[in-house]
Amino acid sequence: MKRSYISLQKMLHPDTVFFLGDLFDGGREWKTAHGNTNDPSWANGQRPSYEQGFVETWGKRYGEDFWLHEYDRFGKIFYDFWNLAGSKAGAWQRGRKVISTLPGNHDLGFGDKIKLPIRNRFETYFGEGNRVDVIGNHTFVSIDSVSLSASGSEHEDKEITKPVEDFLDKVQSMKRKAVARELSIIAGDEKVLQYPHKVEDLAKVDFKNRPTLDPGPDAPELPTILLTHVPLYREPGTPCGPKREHWPPETPPKGQLGPVIPDHRNAISISKGYQYQNVLSELDSIKVIKSIGNVGHVFSGDDHDYCEIIHSDAKNNAREITVKSTSWAMGVRKPGFLMLSMWNPVDAFGGPLHSTPSGHGHTPTGAVTMESRLCLLPDQLGIFMRYGLLIGLTVLAIVIRAILTPILHLEPFSSTASSPGEKETDFPLLPTTKQDLRRSPSTTEMAQHRASISNSSTSSTHSNPTAGLAPRSSAARTRSVSPAKGYGLPASQVRFATPPLMNGAGSYPSLDKSNGSSTRYLEDFGKRKNEPAAGKQRTPLGIMWREVWKSTWRVTWVAVLVYLYLARYG
Repeated sequence: MKRSYISLQKMLHPDTVFFLGDLFDGGREWKTAHGNTNDPSWANGQRPSYEQGFVETWGKRYGEDFWLHEYDRFGKIFYDFWNLAGSKAGAWQRGRKVISTLPGNHDLGFGDKIKLPIRNRFETYFGEGNRVDVIGNHTFVSIDSVSLSASGSEHEDKEITKPVEDFLDKVQSMKRKAVARELSIIAGDEKVLQYPHKVEDLAKVDFKNRPTLDPGPDAPELPTILLTHVPLYREPGTPCGPKREHWPPETPPKGQLGPVIPDHRNAISISKGYQYQNVLSELDSIKVIKSIGNVGHVFSGDDHDYCEIIHSDAKNNAREITVKSTSWAMGVRKPGFLMLSMWNPVDAFGGPLHSTPSGHGHTPTGAVTMESRLCLLPDQLGIFMRYGLLIGLTVLAIVIRAILTPILHLEPFSSTASSPGEKETDFPLLPTTKQDLRRSPSTTEMAQHRASISNSSTSSTHSNPTAGLAPRSSAARTRSVSPAKGYGLPASQVRFATPPLMNGAGSYPSLDKSNGSSTRYLEDFGKRKNEPAAGKQRTPLGIMWREVWKSTWRVTWVAVLVYLYLARYG
């Protein structure tokens, strides 16, 4: 998600980014530092069965610190990289903005189950959910629809609905004042509300005629766009169009030009459950549209998939687009966002400057001031599947080579050294332990040594099969090793306490146990209890296993380092 957002900033240079709610996945469950966030008594038993066992755990593990951690994580993704596109806005824009004040049901909850401490925390860090913004000569009205949905419920709480209802009562005046202020800034003379400095008797003050920046109902209006987390109501089965990922539209019968209605698979389901409702009620939808006025376009979230419809006359025939989620973990393979391009030149009084056709019989229509485009992000699940395929092929190649290593006598990829830094051919000239007797630099060299020993034995003594390893006589040994009257032992006391290796120095004797001399050699030489046979020749299965895990380890740590580098800087 972070990499996608960085690419978005670098390539598209957006002037404003709106978030349509559900900034956190479980914000409604994370306890606040102050205030009661427990479920009301009437809500007991309404949670889904799979959540019942986690409620107590959530209350202990996920609190204010966890919420702040997620807030910091959100900022590191969407705030820290905001200036990658530069600090200057495009033409006719007053600065670049990130507006993330609109709450979703995963941030606050839904309807009468919203807890005020949780909503207060959200608004403290992100701002009020109900607001008016003028951007690109268009008026954007954001509304806290999850709180509005508490109206008319069985457990309606006026504290939940009062802020949004007060906002709807005065939203048209707020729209006019915002437009007037924007026009004054464009004209280079920003209007500031000033009260006359005079002393008045409090009992005689007229509060009805206070100064205001509201130009009145006859003031020009800019095209109005509604932002809401929960989509507006539509009839069940209203198709969402071909860009919906979950299910494509049903194929119409032969001869039918329009879409199939109702198309329940392609439509947003008209349903509700614990802490969610797929669409607003019909009454709330009409109330919002009529209260705001002049709503031509609506952008919503919550559903995670794309949906585009045109509402009925009761909702001003507004075109609504439900925007895709930017997260691949929200039930969609291909996440995305909506790019909105706006063009609405106006004069000093807010009147449009579009060139419109005229002439006899012409019917005036509203000018098109904006275009939207669905932008898809990478298929993250598909990327992980390709990663898995590559890992599988790599492991398969390692296993195949490990199997072929002992069969085809390939050079082992892994070292067979028994200690770090020891090479495979690091062995003493003369054996010092029973292990050294079994150690062989290679099968070929051992065969050569045995052949040379056999030839030597044949040429010298045919009757003794171990002539090549036969010890010298005691007299010869005494004369060659010790002086006549020195430290050498008498001939009668000479005992062969050391291995008879002198005649075969530098060679490795046969280990055939049928040979009496070799058997005595092994018995007399270097007897050590519980000594590991590090030099034991490996079986083909052992060679294969060692090749597999050694090769896997070497490939893994290189791949992990490269992946971490690309994830951080790629």
